[in-house]
Amino acid sequence: MHLFKRWNNLVGWGVFAIAAIVYLMTMEPVSSLWDCSEFIATSYKLEVGHPPGAPLFMMLARLATLFAFGNPDYVGLAVNAMNSLASAFCILFLFWTITHLGRRLATRGGAELTRPTIVAILGAGVVGALAYTFTDTFWFSAIEGEVYALSSMFTALVVWLMLKWEEQADEPHASRWIVLIAYLMGLSIGVHILNLLCIPALVFIYYFRKTDHITWKGALGTTVLAGALIIFLNNIIIPYTVWFGAQVDTLFVNTFGLPVNSGMVVFALALILGLGWAAWTAHRKGHVVLNLFLISTTMVLVGFSSYASMTIRAAANPPMNSNNPNNPHALLSVLNRDQYGSRPLLYGAQYSAPAQDVKEKKIWYLDEDGKYKQATILTGYTHAPEFMTLFPRMWNPAKGEKEYKQWAAYRTKTETLRNENGEIRRDASGRPIRGEVVDYGRKHIYTDSYGDTRSVVEPTFGENLHFFFNYQLSYMYWRYFLWNFVGRQSDIQPSRTTITDGNWLSGIQWIDRMYVGPQDNLPREIAENKGRNTYYFLPFLLGLIGLIYQLNRDPRNFSIVMWLFIMMGVALVLYFNTSPSEPRERDYVYAGSFYAFSIWIGFGVLALRELFEKLSKRRTMVPAAAAIVVSLSVPTILAAQNWDDHDRSHRTMARDIGWNYLQSTLPNSIILDYGDNDTFPLWNNQEVYGVRTDVRIVNTSYLGGEWYIDEMKTKANEAAPVPFSLPKHKYTFTNDQILVDNRVESADIRSVIDFVRSDDPRSKIRLSDGTEMDYIPTRRIALPVNKENAIASGIVAEKDRDKMVDTVYLNLRGNTLDKSQLMILDMLANFDWKRPIYLTQVYILQDLGLMDYLQFDGYAYRFVPILTPVQSPYEIGRIDADYASHLLKEVFRYGNLNDPRVYSDYFIQYNLSASHARDAFARVAKELLREDRVEEAVELLDLGLEKLPTSQIRFTDANTYPFLEAYYAAGAMGDAEASEKGDALLREYTRTLIEYIEYYLRFEGAQGDMVSDLIDEKLDQLGDVYYLASYAGRRDVVAELNDYYRSLGVSEENLINVGDKPQPTDSSLIAPIEADSVAQ
Repeated sequence: MHLFKRWNNLVGWGVFAIAAIVYLMTMEPVSSLWDCSEFIATSYKLEVGHPPGAPLFMMLARLATLFAFGNPDYVGLAVNAMNSLASAFCILFLFWTITHLGRRLATRGGAELTRPTIVAILGAGVVGALAYTFTDTFWFSAIEGEVYALSSMFTALVVWLMLKWEEQADEPHASRWIVLIAYLMGLSIGVHILNLLCIPALVFIYYFRKTDHITWKGALGTTVLAGALIIFLNNIIIPYTVWFGAQVDTLFVNTFGLPVNSGMVVFALALILGLGWAAWTAHRKGHVVLNLFLISTTMVLVGFSSYASMTIRAAANPPMNSNNPNNPHALLSVLNRDQYGSRPLLYGAQYSAPAQDVKEKKIWYLDEDGKYKQATILTGYTHAPEFMTLFPRMWNPAKGEKEYKQWAAYRTKTETLRNENGEIRRDASGRPIRGEVVDYGRKHIYTDSYGDTRSVVEPTFGENLHFFFNYQLSYMYWRYFLWNFVGRQSDIQPSRTTITDGNWLSGIQWIDRMYVGPQDNLPREIAENKGRNTYYFLPFLLGLIGLIYQLNRDPRNFSIVMWLFIMMGVALVLYFNTSPSEPRERDYVYAGSFYAFSIWIGFGVLALRELFEKLSKRRTMVPAAAAIVVSLSVPTILAAQNWDDHDRSHRTMARDIGWNYLQSTLPNSIILDYGDNDTFPLWNNQEVYGVRTDVRIVNTSYLGGEWYIDEMKTKANEAAPVPFSLPKHKYTFTNDQILVDNRVESADIRSVIDFVRSDDPRSKIRLSDGTEMDYIPTRRIALPVNKENAIASGIVAEKDRDKMVDTVYLNLRGNTLDKSQLMILDMLANFDWKRPIYLTQVYILQDLGLMDYLQFDGYAYRFVPILTPVQSPYEIGRIDADYASHLLKEVFRYGNLNDPRVYSDYFIQYNLSASHARDAFARVAKELLREDRVEEAVELLDLGLEKLPTSQIRFTDANTYPFLEAYYAAGAMGDAEASEKGDALLREYTRTLIEYIEYYLRFEGAQGDMVSDLIDEKLDQLGDVYYLASYAGRRDVVAELNDYYRSLGVSEENLINVGDKPQPTDSSLIAPIEADSVAQ
């Protein structure tokens, strides 16, 4: 046993070293996309991140940033390194978990722990731990500054500690392990709540250790106890600890006149002291289990107290202060994730159910006078009992029938076919054509509150279940599972059809062909996608062997691993109740389930060893070594396949996106953005690197929040407040939607805001229920232009003074504005053209009718008083060629994407597309051509393809066609070399399109139907460049494309004649064939 322990420690630390080295070598040197940029920024200055917060992660990451020694260039590196090391510790604890359970397997029934057995057990630990090290999902999370790596470490740690307790359960003071686990669980809540899902496995370890005779009744009781503990922690400890504290704080502040948070402090101290007294009393009276429960609860609360740091830091009002939880009521809202809404789990309405009434909730908030006030907010809608159903999986009304139907429909029926206009389709004889169509839903007729008869299409319970199994369980869980243990088709998240991207892929062609179509002669972009990884089922099969082996040999411990597997996988699927079309893949959530399966991969080694012993009839070192060598093929193939798409060691694009947006702006600007990836990188640049701290970043997706409006009204870093004028009572839990009632033809913007600001009853509109609300009295709003201010602030260059209009007219498109749009209107009424206003996305001002007053500055759009009507959705806004070309050439950064070592994955490319990173070069080049600056234009086009080369960035119509137009335009203006560059790019593009067309044409049957729209799309894109080449007079290129069109069967009359059409044969020129010749 001593030998085993010594080698168990040595080999375990060796596996840790391998994982740590790999993760440190491949981690991103700066922030990544999504939440990583925000987490790193908030950690660096201990600011407050988005709900539900991750205060322990923030504090640990802040400690990590101390190793940057004040150099901001190393801050992201330090946080990512912390996660890499935490992930390596997760691998270490996984190794020790496998070897512990493996030892139980090998010595079951009193078997001796021989040297070959020790080697096999250690080999099982190595194979299982390294397999998980190199899995797609865990590796991805391990090398970036997100919470999931640290959360996984806590999961692995508490499971291992419970096994340590199991080993020492009969020794004095063994319960200290359980107390430590409780403390760590409390701490883990400050990272991510997923750790609570370990509880069933931990409870069963306790049950099996303390019970000699396992019964079904005991197992059922243990299951109920585990569920009760999860509910106790998640639904009582986490929310109600803060809720009770908030009630006490309300009493202290409103009644006693004491400072905010004083009641919370008193309550927290009383709670801890009370639990401590109760635990001591239970100990004195010999109530061991009660004593352990009370001490464990106390330690959970001590760990959970990391959330106090959020209130402490929020009270300091840092620049990043999400939801401003500076008091217990606000902190409770953060913990409850109120801003994300709720979803039904076991009982509720489906998406098409009509609303019967509204759900309201009374909340407390801290007002300007320092007192708590109560408000009523809308939280959802109620529905008539006839629309309520069990297990509502298709619940989200924002998605609707189109989104759900593609996943839920499974029945068909025969009926008369209709075209897209609803007209009956007829055959050549005029008879209606009948065919098989999808039969979906059932019409539900009901009477509304006005007594009118109405109907909705309601999905059946069978369709509801089909959606659960087909989408939620299969597509949103098992697909991710198979990514990690079978293989992955690509890293592209499918948006239109699910057959071409994002599926699992084994590498065994006849299997893959049945599921996702032909897998030979792939287009270059598909074949060279580094996210395309195939493992030939090897990890899956070894894990399946290990699962069966443990089930047969050690069913008790098998159930423990199975609880981990289910709770971290299927149980989460049930809880999340996911709707279609998620903004990103969610595989990272299920990493704990893949962790459990990796334990079985380790046990596969023991199963193979036993098999080899039976085949060789020897119990020596040879079968053990052979099993290990064979099984090592699993982590080897995982590492070999996954390395290239997980190596982010040279990529900086996420950081550079934020840099480019900020550097687009003029001094003292306001920049309006919307989503995670055009907000968090900007925050990261300001808070970590100190980039353009004079710019005020306004996230419009937060601008509907009262706390955020308050925050925008204060100075942040060097940026002045946003010029809002509406008083607090006009946006605090009111005016979430404000009506637009066109009572006057036009009005000045300041008079409109004054009208909304007014409390005069005449400025209200009375609703049918008798309530009054603010409204906007016109759709057409005049925004006067202060031209001198516009020039002085740089909004308009002096050279463009004559192009300014006197008045900008807003034309409100909808019947309502939401609160964020109302606040933008307030800002426009008060900025007086003294501060430049920028947008990251044009649709932010779309509903205000301001799309014709934009200037594209390379990344961001500037709001300018120059009318530039939108002619094309691809080219919105005017361009100042001097300003933009300087940014593109001298200022902007491009994430090292021209380095072949850097992999530009799907979301990098998606965000490059959203920010117009490559087509910006072509847009500015076209403006230079309009100014007859041909040489500069061509240089800019060349630079765009150099910085963002076609070898790294997938071809799209939007990022390629503008380059072709510009190159050919430059050629027409005398630069012959530009035309040749256009030809080269066009040939590469058309070659790619043709590869896709030829590939998709090989799909047959139902698979062919799934790609038919893609074929049409590629043919349309090919047609676009075909006609462009003809217009540009590129005869050789057109001739080449004519040859391809002929191969598709296109008739000559539909082809452009460039002198390559076959000439008709003149029979008079053919010499007569001699009869003798024919005879011969």
